Amino acid sequence: MIRILAVGKVKEKSMKDLIAEYFKRISGYERIEIFEAEEEKIPQNNSEAENLKAIETEGKRILEKIKPSDYVVLLDLKGEDIDSVKLADKLEKLRTYGAGTLDFVIGGSLGTSAELKKRADWKWKLSELTFPHQLARVIVLEQIYRSFKIQHNEPYHK
Repeated sequence: MIRILAVGKVKEKSMKDLIAEYFKRISGYERIEIFEAEEEKIPQNNSEAENLKAIETEGKRILEKIKPSDYVVLLDLKGEDIDSVKLADKLEKLRTYGAGTLDFVIGGSLGTSAELKKRADWKWKLSELTFPHQLARVIVLEQIYRSFKIQHNEPYHK
C-alpha cells in the first residue's frame, strides 16, 4: 500500500482534480490512501520558538499515522535527488522486498520536525525549486504513477 501523509488540506479545485486523477490511475496498480494532518495556524510575526512548536505539533500528527513497519519517504530539501527511472527502480525494490506500506510524507510550509526527519527511512528531494505544498503533492503522485508505468514497461505520454 502507498500512503501520502501531508500537512494541510488542498483548497484549489484544479489541484483537487489533478490529485483525484492520479489517485485513480495509481489505484489501478496499488492500493493508495491520502491522510491530511491539520496545519497549524501560523501568523507572519511568529517567533522562531512558536514556529518550532508548530513544526513539532504537525510532525506529531503525521507520526501518529506511521506504523513501525512502514517505510517512510520524507520529502526534504537535503534528500536524495534522483531521476524518474531510478525512483521507479527504488520503489519496485522496496515493494518486492517487503517494505509493506510506503508512506510519502509532505511537511508543512515551515518544514518538518526533527523527530519526523529521524523516523524517515529515505529522504527524497523533488527539486532545487520551491513548490507550494499542494503542487508538491501532485508532483509526488505523478512520479509514483510514472514509476508504475516504467516498472510495467508501459508507454507514458511526456
